[in-house]
Amino acid sequence: MKNTNPQWSKKELNIYILLLCAKADFHETTKELDLIKSKIDEKTFERLYAEFSNDDEDSSILKIEDAIARHEYSYIELIKIKQEVMDVFKTDKKFHLMEHRLSDLLDNILY
Repeated sequence: MKNTNPQWSKKELNIYILLLCAKADFHETTKELDLIKSKIDEKTFERLYAEFSNDDEDSSILKIEDAIARHEYSYIELIKIKQEVMDVFKTDKKFHLMEHRLSDLLDNILY
């Protein structure tokens, strides 16, 4: 893990969170990645995906916590993030135990 304190924009942070969600059940599907890619330009996606791929889950959570602390989010923005998280989880029509655990963890971080 090279950068433990990335200076992500809100949009970049959101994409990083969604990448973590896609990996929650230990298997990123093409549908999940396509959904995430549709939310940001390809170059930024590739940069964030490369960073995410080099991080373990604990490092990812710490980065997310740190980045969220630097940004001020409105209640509406937080609801939107939660909805996008659930959209990623629902792409395979199942809500796995690991996804449920991550959802609860993100709720604690975001709210």
